[in-house]
Amino acid sequence: MAAQFGRRFYRGAATTAVAAVAVAALSASQAPGAPSPLIAADGEHPSAGSSTPADQGGVSGDSPYYTDLPPLNTPEKPGSSADIPVTGPAESGIPASVLAAYKKAERTIAGTDAACRLPWQLLAAIGKVESGQARGGRVDAQGTTLSPILGPALDGNGFALIKDTDNGAYDGDRTHDRAVGPMQFIPSTWATWGQDGNGDGRKDPNNVYDAALAAGRYLCAGDRDLSTATDLDRAVLSYNHSDVYLRTVRSWFTYYNRGTHEVPDGTGFLPAGPTGRNPGPSRPGGGPSSTPSPSTSPTPPPSKTPEPDTSTEPTQPSDPSPEPSKPKPPVHTPAPAPTPSQQVAALQDDGTGTLTATAGEKFGATVKVRARDGLGRTVAKAKVTFTVVGDTDTVFDGGFKAVTRATGADGKVSAPVLRAGEKTGEFTVRASVDGTSVTTTFKVTVTPRQADALTRTGTTKLTAVAGQTFDDIAVAATYKGKAAGKVAVTATMITDGDDPAVNDKGPYCTDDAGEPVRTIELTTAADGSLKLPKFYADGPAGTYKLRLTTEGGATVTIDLTVEERTAAAAS
Repeated sequence: MAAQFGRRFYRGAATTAVAAVAVAALSASQAPGAPSPLIAADGEHPSAGSSTPADQGGVSGDSPYYTDLPPLNTPEKPGSSADIPVTGPAESGIPASVLAAYKKAERTIAGTDAACRLPWQLLAAIGKVESGQARGGRVDAQGTTLSPILGPALDGNGFALIKDTDNGAYDGDRTHDRAVGPMQFIPSTWATWGQDGNGDGRKDPNNVYDAALAAGRYLCAGDRDLSTATDLDRAVLSYNHSDVYLRTVRSWFTYYNRGTHEVPDGTGFLPAGPTGRNPGPSRPGGGPSSTPSPSTSPTPPPSKTPEPDTSTEPTQPSDPSPEPSKPKPPVHTPAPAPTPSQQVAALQDDGTGTLTATAGEKFGATVKVRARDGLGRTVAKAKVTFTVVGDTDTVFDGGFKAVTRATGADGKVSAPVLRAGEKTGEFTVRASVDGTSVTTTFKVTVTPRQADALTRTGTTKLTAVAGQTFDDIAVAATYKGKAAGKVAVTATMITDGDDPAVNDKGPYCTDDAGEPVRTIELTTAADGSLKLPKFYADGPAGTYKLRLTTEGGATVTIDLTVEERTAAAAS
């Protein structure tokens, strides 16, 4: 099946089909690292989303996309597993890293926004039409494309008009924006929705893990439930305002739901290209080699009493609807009402309490907020994302750093329980309303692990002759009757009296350099036990005191007796 790229008409252009003009998407002669141009062709009728301004063209600025349709023979019979063995039609194969990215995005979003019910097959369908699954899986081990995937310049010449928003940081174009990466994000959209899907600390639209998670978050925006046909269609149309795009994505979504299999990276089935392998003159980065000019004659105004439109929309044999039994979306739709999230003007603390916990323990209080609109009324079903911010290993239950939950009928929503990590100190939990700038923050404190009791293990008197070592010295720490593991302990030789100080005489241990020291910092084992390093008997004969103090204030004092060195011992 010949490959085509659908694109939006010019504003004011006639709605009849225009001859397709294309350039090669994957030229074998391209230099390494050069941008891979996308194939473009005219021939798309106005879409259900065509009332959206051309400079607000969804994720990709309504850039070109592959319009290949899946074969009529499906991978497996309906109802079969979506993860069949590594066999099947070539079109049903998805490169390993790309497939892993889609499935990881599905799992991540299921953990933070379960109500969305995002299926990975939808990401696969969009990835197919946007970039041919990252050009057949041409990605490195981290999931980053081996060379950039860039759409045409969005200069208003047949596409949306979007002037540069990233100073060329992502797309290399400082005049206009271009769609970037395997999921074709324009830089301005990536600035809002970009994600770190592979955990490398970067949000890169050229990385399939980052791009897949960002696409999933975008599709789940608002209060969508993608298990319903209406919300799924809304989500896809928000990605690209075209009903042809919707039908193409729907076709691949249905196809992948009937079965798919994994293929090695770089060997994925590519959309069929035109007969000419070398693109003709075109704008840098791809786009049609020639572009139809906008109509120079003004569109006549409608009559005062227009006759009912009995004309039918032209059809394209190469782009049949996968679900002919379903009505097509209307050509014109009213502007959507604000989502609950967009109605929120403020997030208020709803009785959070003191957010303090000991390292390794769960917090007793949780972050609680209430969403209100500009008139002070509560807002239900608004999506609030709770994020752990700062240099900390504290996480929400389940190991998440960010979790999205919807407000209830009373406008209230609580974050999951926090579990303190080992890093102590202060950090922040931020609550923000998805798709808006409404945020509020909460100070969170993690205190060190502590013990309230410390006892010596063993009762044998600790005695040593000057110049020799004491037997092993061991203690056990507990907190509220349970073993206190990973608790800081300070061991110090002290003087006698009511106001003891560090004793510079008597028994000692050594530091890493072998130098004598009489104060050392230690940590209990997981079971609360602590075995001290070797202590050497030194100084005049007598009894010396070793005091151990834990974080939390527990103490124990141990006597170390030094006996005078006899002549027999000396010999």
